[in-house]
Amino acid sequence: MKDIRINFWFDSQAEEAANYYTSLFPNSKITDVQKYPEAAVEISGKPAGSVLTVEFELNGTKFVGLNGGPQEGFVFSPATSFIVPCESQEEIDRYWAALSAVPEAEQCGWCTDKFGITWQVVPTVLYELLSDPTKTEKVTAAFLQMKKFDIAKLVEAGNA
Repeated sequence: MKDIRINFWFDSQAEEAANYYTSLFPNSKITDVQKYPEAAVEISGKPAGSVLTVEFELNGTKFVGLNGGPQEGFVFSPATSFIVPCESQEEIDRYWAALSAVPEAEQCGWCTDKFGITWQVVPTVLYELLSDPTKTEKVTAAFLQMKKFDIAKLVEAGNA
């Protein structure tokens, strides 16, 4: 079986999004760009030679961005999100600054970027803290108050 890829349907921002994401994440690259052929102009409404798909990898995970045009009901939803595990507060701050563009969508490490994609910017220490039953209640109570995770406050809650 070939590898499974994640597809994002955009109106016309696939290449912009792929360039943006590959600039943010380590070990990332654009692997292929396909253009609309003349035969697709009438059906797609897109000009021949414009970007149809962009294949890219974010730290080894494969994605495809499709410029499929506006489509009723095709919108990104937080029901699908992408977890960004972070080792440090500096890393959390960097990804948060780059990926959070919709303040009203922020909660418990979740944010939505300028393309409408939802991300979870999560400290790896959170998993360790929550796996200790003596810390679960206090750590959970602390992170439920946060938009962007604060590692020091999570650790402090776990040690209280």
